[in-house]
Amino acid sequence: MGSTLDATVLPESVGAESVFIDTNGVRLHTVQAGPEDGPLVVLLHGFPECWYGWHRQLGPLAKAGYRVVIPDQRGYNLSDKPAGVASYRLDELAADIVGLIDACGREQAIVAGHDWGAAVAWWLGLEYPDRLSRLCIVNVPHPTVFEETLREGWSQRLKSAYFLWFQLSILPELTTQLGDWWIARRALESTSRPGTFSRTDLERYQLAWSRPGAATGMINWYRAAVRHRRQPVDPRVSVPTLVLWGARDQFLQPSMARDSRNYCEEGELRLVEEASHWILHEESAVVVEALLEFLPEPPVAPSTHG
Repeated sequence: MGSTLDATVLPESVGAESVFIDTNGVRLHTVQAGPEDGPLVVLLHGFPECWYGWHRQLGPLAKAGYRVVIPDQRGYNLSDKPAGVASYRLDELAADIVGLIDACGREQAIVAGHDWGAAVAWWLGLEYPDRLSRLCIVNVPHPTVFEETLREGWSQRLKSAYFLWFQLSILPELTTQLGDWWIARRALESTSRPGTFSRTDLERYQLAWSRPGAATGMINWYRAAVRHRRQPVDPRVSVPTLVLWGARDQFLQPSMARDSRNYCEEGELRLVEEASHWILHEESAVVVEALLEFLPEPPVAPSTHG
């Protein structure tokens, strides 16, 4: 596990470092902060973000005494972008995080995920429950709930219709890059509260999107989800789980949040009525508060971090 600092991607005033980790045949870029002996918290971003999606939670969690690790998941930003749709199957994405936990020298981690990161987090809870001490899901349903909801009616099918567009070859990549990524920037702004994404936020994301191979890597998550669909053998989640959900999500029906909690043996649900899908940006303090209430307290006094 090697370390390097890239000032172009780390936010100011956060005591963090940029670390590259080899796991499951790929090299992932991570941003890490907090006392090295604190409980390990792994935060997983979604589409079309990168580690920066959790940047507002990084400092508060580190200062509370947790060792926080936020990877750019495969296909994103500074991490490897393996070729082929099959490289982005859920099994591979989850194995990346198991290897990351190993590389951090831990048997278990607390994992929180948003959007596609939440899909990976669900899969970790289902396939690797012994490697997780807590699970936090932000605005993505349990895979069985999502499958059932798609079968039951047209409402969620219409909301998820963009999945089909991403199945095309080349065209989605070419289109999203037009006009300095106008479509991607517009998608973030039009589905969030006004002013949610600052100019700096959008510039950081645009930098990540512009990395060689990133457009294809990010979209391949959607292609793999359709071409390599899997449902868990046992849909029950035994890991204590918090489902945190912005109720004004334009992509996902809020009813799926309640249904997802029902698949958790120890599940909590917190609906944030005023938040959209982009709750990490819109209600960053609420997310931090919910996490700190849900997570076990660090066993030692927290260290001081910039």
